[in-house]
Amino acid sequence: MLENNYDILGIIESSSETEIRNAFRRLALRYHSDRGGENDQFIKIKQAYEDLKIGKKYPETDLEKNKNFRFYSGDSEENIRRKNKILGQELSNEMKIAEVWASNLLKTNSTGTRLFGSKSLGEIELEIKANGTLSIKGNFMAGSLNYNGSIIMQGNITSPSWTEEFKTNIHLLNGDFKFINPLENKYKIENGTQIIVDNGNVIVGNIFGRKYRVDDAQLRVGIYQIQEQRTHISTPKGKIIAENIINTVTLNADSIMVLNLEDDVQIYAREILLYGSKITYDVVINLKKYGIIRFFENFSIQSLSNDAIIKLDNGKEIRLFDIKTKKIHDLADELVPDKNQYPKDATMVGNGFTITYEMLDNLSKKRIKKS
Repeated sequence: MLENNYDILGIIESSSETEIRNAFRRLALRYHSDRGGENDQFIKIKQAYEDLKIGKKYPETDLEKNKNFRFYSGDSEENIRRKNKILGQELSNEMKIAEVWASNLLKTNSTGTRLFGSKSLGEIELEIKANGTLSIKGNFMAGSLNYNGSIIMQGNITSPSWTEEFKTNIHLLNGDFKFINPLENKYKIENGTQIIVDNGNVIVGNIFGRKYRVDDAQLRVGIYQIQEQRTHISTPKGKIIAENIINTVTLNADSIMVLNLEDDVQIYAREILLYGSKITYDVVINLKKYGIIRFFENFSIQSLSNDAIIKLDNGKEIRLFDIKTKKIHDLADELVPDKNQYPKDATMVGNGFTITYEMLDNLSKKRIKKS
C-alpha cells in the first residue's frame, strides 16, 4: 500500500492543522541532523508537512522530486522551447480534461476527487464538494479552466512565460474565487495569469506580473526589447480583495481593496480602498463615475508618488500630488459637509477620508481655470 503524508507523520487523516504541526515538530526534533538524526528521514517528514499544509495527501514520485514545478532550462535554446512546449501542451490538455470532469459532476450534483497535471511538473488535486464548490490544491501552472461555480484555492497560480498558447486563464461564470488563508499561506498569482469572474468576488494574496528583457533578434550589442506578462484580474460586478499589487498588473472590479500598488499597475473600480503606504509613479487609478477613493493608513505621504495618476470616467486626469497637498477645509462646504471632524491641517489623503468622484472632478476644473 502506498504510504501517504499522514502515514509519514504518524497521524490519522482527520488530524487538525495543530495536530499535523505538532507531529512534524516532534519528528523534526528526533530526526534533525543537529540532534544525530537521519537527514534523509528529516527531509521526508518536512516534505510531508509542507504537502499537507496545501492539502496534498501523497508524496511526490521520484520523477516529481527532480522536476517538480521546474521547466526545462538546460540544453540549447531551441531544445528548451521544444521541451517546454511539450510540457505546456501536457498541462493544457490535462486542464481541458479537468474542466469536462468538473462540469459533469456539477451538472449531476455529484462529488468527487481526482488528480490532474503533469507527472514531471507536479499534479494538483481537484475536488467537487457537495455545495458545488471546486477545491484546487496545489500549484496551477498552465492551461484554461472554465467553471460555473465557486473555486477555493490552496496553492499558487502562475502562467508560462515561454508561450501565449498555454497561458493560464481561469473563468468563473458564477461564484467567488478565493484563496484559503492567503495572508498566512503567502499564496500568489503571477506571470501573466488571467482570472475573470462574471458574478462574484475575488479574495486572494499578492498579485505579480512580469517584465523581462529580450535580446535583439539580430544579436546587436546593447539592443533589446522589453516584453511583459501582464496579470489581469477582473470581476466587473464584484470585489477584489488582495495584498500587494506589483509589476505589470491590471485589476478591474466594482470595488477594490488592496495594500500597496507598485510598478506599472492599473486599477479600474467604482470604490477603491487603499490600506498600504506605497504607490509608485507609474500607477494609474481609474475611478468610475459616482465612485470614491479612501486612503486609510495614517502614513507618511512621502511613499505616495506625486506622479501617480487618477483618471476619471470623463477623461480628466489628476496627479496624486494635487490631492496630497489639498486640505480638507479648503474644499467647498457642499462637498464636505462634515469636514469639521478633521484637524485644520488634515489633507485629503489618509484618515479614511472619502474622496468622491465629484470632488476630483471639481479639483480638476479649478486647476484648469487657475492655469
